[in-house]
Amino acid sequence: MESTQLVILAGLVIGLIYGAVGLLSGFCLMSSMRGFLAKGDGRLVRTYALAIAVAIAASQLLAGSGTIDLGKSIYLQQTFSAPVLFLGGLLFGYGMVLSNGCGSRALVLLGRGNLRSFVVVIVLAIAAQMTLKGLLAPARIVLVQASQTTVKSSSLPSVLAALGAAEPVSRALAAAAIVVALILFAFAHPAFRRSPGQIAAGVIVGLLVAGGWFVTGYLGADDFNPVPVTSLTFIAPIADSLQYAMLSTGLTLNFGIATVAGVFAGSLVTALVTGRFKLEGYSSPRHMLRSGTGAALMGIGGVMAFGCSIGQGLTGMSTLALGSFVAVTGILLGTAAGLRGALRVQPFEAATGAGSPAA
Repeated sequence: MESTQLVILAGLVIGLIYGAVGLLSGFCLMSSMRGFLAKGDGRLVRTYALAIAVAIAASQLLAGSGTIDLGKSIYLQQTFSAPVLFLGGLLFGYGMVLSNGCGSRALVLLGRGNLRSFVVVIVLAIAAQMTLKGLLAPARIVLVQASQTTVKSSSLPSVLAALGAAEPVSRALAAAAIVVALILFAFAHPAFRRSPGQIAAGVIVGLLVAGGWFVTGYLGADDFNPVPVTSLTFIAPIADSLQYAMLSTGLTLNFGIATVAGVFAGSLVTALVTGRFKLEGYSSPRHMLRSGTGAALMGIGGVMAFGCSIGQGLTGMSTLALGSFVAVTGILLGTAAGLRGALRVQPFEAATGAGSPAA
């Protein structure tokens, strides 16, 4: 089997596992923050924190051993625009609240029969493609060019190395500090410690991120036909998947498209096997408008931020890239603004008295 075919097959498998785990555990940053900020339930946010910790630890071990080169990813760039990354994160985070879930969560819910998520996925894909290559691309490029800076150190380990620490030491120190803090935060919560399913979900999702790096950075490292070094991310892959579905002639499958297909299939099979499959739709035109608006903001913001709550929140963070910290800060603040404060998005069932707010 050629390396490209192997990468596509592995991407499908990773997607299948993520889809099943996402459906069974409810893994989602927006749900995590809603439970944490609005409902006082901190289990899901601990699951997310544990996933970040595992993703960082495993990915940095792969990079430190020389198995993969994270420097080939889009996250560790010497030149980037912090303002655009932050603004994109804000838009994505707020859009995530409007749609009640990120792109990956929409794929998982679509597999369960949630037709609202079909609208979210399509609108997100169109908005992302417009921002990547379409009508909004020139404005995005102008913003990036006007605000980008070039740095000598693009990651936390490289910052420590610039202060005099050896590269292996700086990598180990940076990764250990964040991983230990996240694990302590996760397991300090008694309810989380009593939730083996949530613990397993955090560990599995974190390992899937490292698995994506291994697949594209090692198995796909063909000198004659290399593939982009990447891992779990959903904004550009969802856009590419829609384009491939419409114009497959002349286009090629890649890791991202295979992962998107795998997430949907994994959720669908799991929903059917466990009896969770149920067709659901919008309760009103207003509900659909708000959900679609959130999807558009996620598509636009996700492209500007170089990723979503998974693409930057897990995969980008696993590289310890400085730009990822900026983007994730924007995502968290945008989500928090949508859940609390003057810009709070009112839960739809409270606003209308009917329907489920789930995207």
